[in-house]
Amino acid sequence: MVCQYKKICKEHNCKAKVFTQMPAKLGNQIGSPDLIILFTNTVSHKMVRCAVAEAERCNADVVRSHTSSGSALTEILERVCG
Repeated sequence: MVCQYKKICKEHNCKAKVFTQMPAKLGNQIGSPDLIILFTNTVSHKMVRCAVAEAERCNADVVRSHTSSGSALTEILERVCG
């Protein structure tokens, strides 16, 4: 799925970092994004809290989706990125 997510983001001219598991120091690895998309059915609550805290720190938008399909990502990017 990671490769598909990156491909979909590239098709929408978006640079992407994909995290499927909670890495050490996630906050440092996120960087300064414009948008954070959380697929809430596939990540831990701890990871969601960390990502939301980083979004607040760098003033990024957060979009939550319970579905982690490629079509869900496509729909989000079309809605947010035009």
